[in-house]
Amino acid sequence: MISFEHVTVRYPESSTPALDDVTLQVPEGELVLVVGPTGSGKSTLLRCVNGLVPHFSGGLLSGSVLVEGLDTRGHRPRDLATVVGLVEQNPVSTFVTDVVEDEIAYGMETLGLAPATIRRRVEETLDLFGLTPLRSRALGSLSGGQQQRVAIAAVFAAGPRILVLDEPTSALDPVAAEEVLASLDRIVHDLGTTVVLAEHRLERVIHHADRVVLLEAGRTSPLLDPADAMRISPIHPPVVALARLAAWDPPPLSIRDARRRVGELRRRLAGAEPPEPRPTRADPALTLSGTRVLRGRRVVLDRLDLTVEQGSVTALMGRNGAGKSTLLGAVGAQLPVAGGRVRVGAGQLDPHALPARERVHLVGMVPQQPDLLLYTERVADECLSADRDFDVAPGTTADLLETIAGPIDPTRHPRDLSEGQRLELALAVILAGGPEVLLLDEPTRGLDYGAKHRLATLLARLAEAGTTIVLATHDVEMVAETADRVVILADGEIVADGPVRQVLAASPAFAPQVTKVLHPQTWLTVDDVAAALGRSA
Repeated sequence: MISFEHVTVRYPESSTPALDDVTLQVPEGELVLVVGPTGSGKSTLLRCVNGLVPHFSGGLLSGSVLVEGLDTRGHRPRDLATVVGLVEQNPVSTFVTDVVEDEIAYGMETLGLAPATIRRRVEETLDLFGLTPLRSRALGSLSGGQQQRVAIAAVFAAGPRILVLDEPTSALDPVAAEEVLASLDRIVHDLGTTVVLAEHRLERVIHHADRVVLLEAGRTSPLLDPADAMRISPIHPPVVALARLAAWDPPPLSIRDARRRVGELRRRLAGAEPPEPRPTRADPALTLSGTRVLRGRRVVLDRLDLTVEQGSVTALMGRNGAGKSTLLGAVGAQLPVAGGRVRVGAGQLDPHALPARERVHLVGMVPQQPDLLLYTERVADECLSADRDFDVAPGTTADLLETIAGPIDPTRHPRDLSEGQRLELALAVILAGGPEVLLLDEPTRGLDYGAKHRLATLLARLAEAGTTIVLATHDVEMVAETADRVVILADGEIVADGPVRQVLAASPAFAPQVTKVLHPQTWLTVDDVAAALGRSA
């Protein structure tokens, strides 16, 4: 159904190809997972399937990509619209209407489908993706995760035989992510739809995959059985890392399969204790007292009380739309406060009362869409601009970027970076200001496990130096590795608040994979288990 024959893609001014001599055959009716580190070429591979590469990428493609016999070099994306549907990483950039129901109907209207058919498909799609309660909502009023689900539903409703998805669960809470993946699983098995997706959070998707393609520096493996792929892949979920530590072969891909083998490991750990939480300072760095925030006329946070200690790492969790991003926006003075108060930093200052040039040294925020912070035409210029804006030594931002992301070509345009690399660049820009309080909204979106580990190490170092970190995230594995405290929101209220081990271990929705496998023991990470066994993970 999809055939790559010796495909190489080069972008202007890039010293290495994004794809390098890729030959690949994707059969009909399978869910194929593309696995690779941040910046390895996954998004380029996906965009080749619907013709965005080469027609709109600005790159040069050699070789051929055939989709149901159609050569993408001679067929533009609009010619392939009835065959291939693509869901991008950033759903907002794809929306063309203002309301959920209209967005789902739009693609079918452009294809000229009959009104009765459109009406039926809209209803079926709303139910399939759990969007019926949101059908009349404005797209701009939705959370990032809700927007992601609408984008997937809108593409699916148009009826393509191939669905291509780039990080489809990156902004979804664990329950919503499983609902979307279960929906994809159903359309593969019940309708024979071919699904090709790239996803960094393998713990969510690997057990749904029929085949896996490993991608590294633009070169691909053949189609592999998922277990065979996880034997050799440097990118793998915690359950596979635990399997390697315990010498389980083949590695389990699901919690159920891992729990069938865990008895001996659990016995070895029975006398050991998980590590003690890191001590934090008692002084408050962030205080919300009776805080009330509205989005339009809708009350999102109502009389919220929260105190965060200096030098701590606090994770805000909860389902999509619970108010996490709104809370960060209120603290960062991006959203007005309708009632109560917000105080930030050692001096407990009101961020809303400070001019922007002073506020950035008090509180820095990296939003879900990092592009909002990037405005120059080269990575190097972005770093130099941040150095000047914050009056720090030249090279400060570039050094931060290399620490966070590893080497990135300084001549590249920020828009040509992967989603994860753009986030890393935005984080380096904000950190150059040395804020007392750092706010991160979905900071692991687009990051592979290696990049997340580097970020976790950096956050731990910042916290040790006294920076207070608050991150809103659905990434339970990152929380397990990084956070001291977890605050769970629901409908704008705090429903759980406590030490990370206590909160995560008690939650079936937010428990990390290692905790689920070793339950009732409360280990959070593979590193914790390895340390208890006296071995290296």
